[in-house]
Amino acid sequence: MKNYAEMAKTRPALSKMEAAEAEVVWNRKTVPKVLKIVSTRLSQRDLVSLLLVSPWLYRSLVSYPSIWLSLDFSEMGNAGNRVVAALSLPRYCYVKQIKLEFAQDIEDKHLELLKIKCLDSLQNLECLNLNGCQKISDKGIEAITNACPTLKVFSIYWNVRITDMGIKHLVKNCKYVTELNLSGCKNISDKSLQLVAENYSKLELLNLTRCTKLTDHGLQQILLKCSFLQSLNLYALSGFTDLAYKSISLLTQLKFLDLCGAQNLSDEGLACVAKCVNLVCLNLTWCVRVTDVGVICIAQGCTSLEFLSLFGIVGVTDKCLEALSRSCSNTITTLDVNGCIGIKRRSRDELLHLFPHLKCFKVHS
Repeated sequence: MKNYAEMAKTRPALSKMEAAEAEVVWNRKTVPKVLKIVSTRLSQRDLVSLLLVSPWLYRSLVSYPSIWLSLDFSEMGNAGNRVVAALSLPRYCYVKQIKLEFAQDIEDKHLELLKIKCLDSLQNLECLNLNGCQKISDKGIEAITNACPTLKVFSIYWNVRITDMGIKHLVKNCKYVTELNLSGCKNISDKSLQLVAENYSKLELLNLTRCTKLTDHGLQQILLKCSFLQSLNLYALSGFTDLAYKSISLLTQLKFLDLCGAQNLSDEGLACVAKCVNLVCLNLTWCVRVTDVGVICIAQGCTSLEFLSLFGIVGVTDKCLEALSRSCSNTITTLDVNGCIGIKRRSRDELLHLFPHLKCFKVHS
């Protein structure tokens, strides 16, 4: 009996020891595993806040390189100093993405500082977003691209300070770019397109929206040499003609094409576009010279279309919709025929009868 009594007395103690050991295991193994999973879903701001909770949490989070691969200072003030300070920290030494979209207070001098102080941390950078950073000039582009040899995605939307010289720095320093957004860079010319064509033959995405100095000659260079393009945005570029549009047929892998406002695009040019049989999204808004003839060519050639806008085209009729229905009724989910006064059967019910999978009837407001 004595032995049983002694055992009974020691059992609570053993339970406490077991509980303590279990807690240690939980803290050392389970919590870090859970934390690692959860932290990948947190915003940059939340992650930084967690660092301040406790020294243990700080050490745990900093030990996961995979959660410190992205920096996002979009729309923030004092962004220039913020990004320099962040990239000076060891945890960001493998950063792959930096977003500064519409960030405030980011200038050439900050990009030059990054090159001087944070060169090692930029060696793995793959994606750089400088959209809306209007104080950045060719000088800043030279500095930052010189520090990012592995860059693959570069976006600098709405910047009127960038010229052909900035693009020259880009193609010289960054050899692996596959996605390039130059939308709104109104001071680049055909020279930039020639540089891009000669250096980025593996380019997959190109956005030239409102780059109004471009001509057929520049675009043709792209179409002839960048055969891997899957997305091409030529929104609001009314200066191109069929001379260039016909060469779009060379882009056999093209899936997205925006020709909104292509005032010189004719049915003959559109017939060449129809040879891009993998097209999924096509915007023909305000392509005023297009008629049923061109759209029927699209219907016959691009049978995987999911998105099509014919907004504002007065030369198309119900005939082209019937042709589209015969070939694309099972794929089209977005169709905008508003303003197409030649199409009489364009009520919601009538369009659903032709395209039963339609979900969106209006792209432009």
